[in-house]
Amino acid sequence: MEIKEIILIKNGELALKGLNRSSFEDKLIKNIKRRISDLGNFNCTKGQSTIMIEPTDDTADLSQAVERISKVFGIAAFSRACKCEKDFDAIKKTAVEYLAEELEDASTFKVETKRADKKFPMKSPEISRELGGYLLGKFRNLKVDVHNPDITVTVEIRDNYVFIRGNNIKGAGGMPTGTNGRAMVLISGGIDSPVASYMMAKRGIELCSIHFASPPYTSELAEMKVMQLLKKVAQYCGAITTFVVPFTELQEAIRDNCQEEYFTVIMRRIMMIIAERLATEQNCSALITGESVGQVASQTINALACTNCAVNMPVFRPCIGMDKDEIIAISRKIDTFETSIQPYEDCCTVFTPKHPKTKPHIDEIIAQQNSIPDLETLIDEAINNVKKAVVK
Repeated sequence: MEIKEIILIKNGELALKGLNRSSFEDKLIKNIKRRISDLGNFNCTKGQSTIMIEPTDDTADLSQAVERISKVFGIAAFSRACKCEKDFDAIKKTAVEYLAEELEDASTFKVETKRADKKFPMKSPEISRELGGYLLGKFRNLKVDVHNPDITVTVEIRDNYVFIRGNNIKGAGGMPTGTNGRAMVLISGGIDSPVASYMMAKRGIELCSIHFASPPYTSELAEMKVMQLLKKVAQYCGAITTFVVPFTELQEAIRDNCQEEYFTVIMRRIMMIIAERLATEQNCSALITGESVGQVASQTINALACTNCAVNMPVFRPCIGMDKDEIIAISRKIDTFETSIQPYEDCCTVFTPKHPKTKPHIDEIIAQQNSIPDLETLIDEAINNVKKAVVK
């Protein structure tokens, strides 16, 4: 018997989108196609709250497609499934052959039936009962457990086919990337900003990113580390347009003209100003940072307020109420932690004051910032000399 294996995707949160649901589903399908385009030929179709991905030739790598799909935002759950004829004998035979390995490894099971085609001669309870009895006769290791089974065998009776599948695989959740606009993330080589990038991309935001480099105080290895982190995030959200800004002259100007206790806040304000200008050019509507209240001196409420005043765009800080352990847990989940802790320092560690001001006042900060000669010229030069790359 030829097994026609497919992938069935459950939309989850998208089901609540009412009249806009179709556009969200279309964007999700587009994102899925982009992620698996180099793995062979697939058809992606939608219907009855499900997206079906079907290989169209023998070259399609379904196992690798499953791995990539698990990281596509907008998918609540998915499963590998088998398509068979709308005949109960075919259903029994297919269930035994397709799920043999899973059923042999399980101790308990149950059968669930979803009969979307009400013309099918057997009703759902009857299908579940008859198929369950048949499987018990074929797999002597199994017992029925309707509350907490090791495997749930699901039979979906559709208009043209029957789908048979085992347990669902948990998806990445969230909203399809690109359904909620664009934003620019300020990314360092640390733990927090890649996590912030992931969390906002999960809400459907398409990412651009900006990184500030200060050679010779920071090395090329630090920049390579950031690109590696962005590649990890891009596995979930797709390509990220990235700008690397030369920041050495600006940091030296801050050092030479401002009081040491204000260095970090003024540096953050100038970073935000540059990020906002590049974000505007990229049609971004917000900035994203990895800041968390109280984590360091520049992330007190007073310091964050002074930083916010530098720009007009909204600033999203998804890590703002999280402690370090919570942030690290997410970084491990998305596989950025080991890269983040590589010992290559970013520009945020350059000229760090011994005793930073934790309760700066905006008037003090502006007075210090205005003491930097030709600041606008230095900002313009930095923007004019950015390096641009697309990280995939």
